[in-house]
Amino acid sequence: MNDTDNVCLCFHVSHGKIRRFLQREQPQVVSKLSECLDAGTGCGWCRPFLKQMYQQWADGQPVQLTVNPASYATGRDRYKDRGTPEGNSADA
Repeated sequence: MNDTDNVCLCFHVSHGKIRRFLQREQPQVVSKLSECLDAGTGCGWCRPFLKQMYQQWADGQPVQLTVNPASYATGRDRYKDRGTPEGNSADA
């Protein structure tokens, strides 16, 4: 993903906005990412990805999701159709 790709598709929160939020706010827990334009508070699809980004940041690693944005959006569509987290993986 690049900085303009949305991680939270419900609220259109981009990868770059989340990275900058982490740098600026230095949250103590992953749930604080919800303060970044409500990221993760909609359908729930992005929560494992937000957790991955938070963990990368907390570990001092570059914050980067290596998922194809088109595949990510398709996975979210399937997730919403099924209403279950099946197939929702930050390792995708």
